[in-house]
Amino acid sequence: MRRRAKKVGLGWAYLKYSIYLCAQLARHCCKHSPMEKKGKILIIDDNEDILFALNLLLKPLVEDLRVTTKPEQADRFMDLLRPDVVLLDMNFRRDSISGEEGFEWLEHILHRDPQAVVIMMTAYADADKAVRALKSGATDFVTKPWDNSKLLATLFAGVELSRERHKARLLEQRMEVAASPFGATAAPTIIGESAAMRQVMQTVAQVAPTDANVLILGENGTGKDVIARQLCALSARASKPFVSIDLGSVPEQLFESELFGYEKGAFTGALKAKAGRMEAASGGTLFLDEIGNLPLPLQAKLLAALERREISRLGSTQLTPIDVRLLCATNADIHAEVAEGRFREDLLYRINTIEITMPPLRDRGEDIILLAEHFLGLYARKYNKVSLSLNRDARQRLLRHTWPGNVRELMHAVERAVLLAKGPGLCAQDFVLKEPSRRSSQTPTLNLERLEQEAIHRAMDIAGGNVSRAAELLGITRFALYRKLRPSADSCR
Repeated sequence: MRRRAKKVGLGWAYLKYSIYLCAQLARHCCKHSPMEKKGKILIIDDNEDILFALNLLLKPLVEDLRVTTKPEQADRFMDLLRPDVVLLDMNFRRDSISGEEGFEWLEHILHRDPQAVVIMMTAYADADKAVRALKSGATDFVTKPWDNSKLLATLFAGVELSRERHKARLLEQRMEVAASPFGATAAPTIIGESAAMRQVMQTVAQVAPTDANVLILGENGTGKDVIARQLCALSARASKPFVSIDLGSVPEQLFESELFGYEKGAFTGALKAKAGRMEAASGGTLFLDEIGNLPLPLQAKLLAALERREISRLGSTQLTPIDVRLLCATNADIHAEVAEGRFREDLLYRINTIEITMPPLRDRGEDIILLAEHFLGLYARKYNKVSLSLNRDARQRLLRHTWPGNVRELMHAVERAVLLAKGPGLCAQDFVLKEPSRRSSQTPTLNLERLEQEAIHRAMDIAGGNVSRAAELLGITRFALYRKLRPSADSCR
């Protein structure tokens, strides 16, 4: 009874006045603000008078509302309601002022759902309790007696936060599944026994368990993305999001919104808020492929985000903490890019704590056959031709080819051969490979500009005019190839 009296220390007069204000506010909202009801809220407080007042205030304004005096029922109500916000009292049976029981239930709820938005509430507030609540994972802290408008603002802000977290989770899952050619959970397969690949895998094994930033260098098609996924699969973040973005395929005007996200109304067409890749990857691994394509202004923003470990969406001044393990890749000579002023030296130092250089396929010897047999097995099963094998002449042809498209070219060559195979054994003629053009009997030119243009024209011929494919064959980015083609186009005017 003594504890009960303390809890009703708010005063019956205050409680009646609060109920009156709640009713007035609810009637006003329903009459003058035909706004959509927003949010699902669970309230846990052992004072039935408090629950009555809050129920009267919130019922007309929220999608769903559940109240309980028993914190041990939190799990059942969270399963039943899936609330956006949990409004949790700090004092229950043990005592009326310490708040220890409330902190225990906060820990329980967050252990069950680390993304839960929990707002703590007590009549015995002080600065230490508020700080401790926030450090323990509470989203906010309110005191009794409450101010109705402030309480509503706090709850609805919590609803928005909860739904943003939910969207980010869905975005992470969609991006992880869409980005992975191996499926949502499968680890990549790395095949190779050459000295160059053994060195790569030794470095991967040493670096993967750490949080060190890694820069992966190498020509297009050498498997830089596979190494990135292997680094993630062997890390402590393996079960967390792996979010990748190919900066070579993102239009320059979309770089910032893709990396940092945006708020509703930040620009024309921004009809709703969206988390960026850095925010979606928080807690896990972020893979920036073709980072050499990042414009200088965005390089500065990326560097600032990595140093401060926080980002701000377009159209927002709010800073969002991030925790990512950064993996980057490029086929460009990044050190030459730095020397020529196209890539920031300080950003390079930030992203290349460790450098891994992928060897081109032409330098991997018998790995070519190992990879070919691996792809042969995959595609034979896929196309129901399980008895296929490589003949000796086929192996010799594969070993002699220079593989300008590296592993990716080999994979496509094997798939094509499997599809067109007429017998159980694949021979040299089953592989349609683009051989280098025969050398002219005249003295070859050593003019670098002319050699570059000849290489570009040859790549465009092989690719059938497809710029992206030609860029892969040349080992440069699509944008770099556009720049190199532009002078030729201008000279024809």
